[in-house]
Amino acid sequence: MAQYVCVLCEWIYDEELGDPKRGIAPGTKFADLPDDWECPECFAGKDEFELIEFGD
Repeated sequence: MAQYVCVLCEWIYDEELGDPKRGIAPGTKFADLPDDWECPECFAGKDEFELIEFGD
């Protein structure tokens, strides 16, 4: 499972956890979030998120 960070406020969307407070079930891939989903902290759109890449 991947994690994505909001470039505006640094809130992290973790696919493993989802966003249950907003109806997004654990295990929901970032790509499968509704187009109108917004960051729960700053209300930025999905286009303001970047994949967090972990080194080996």
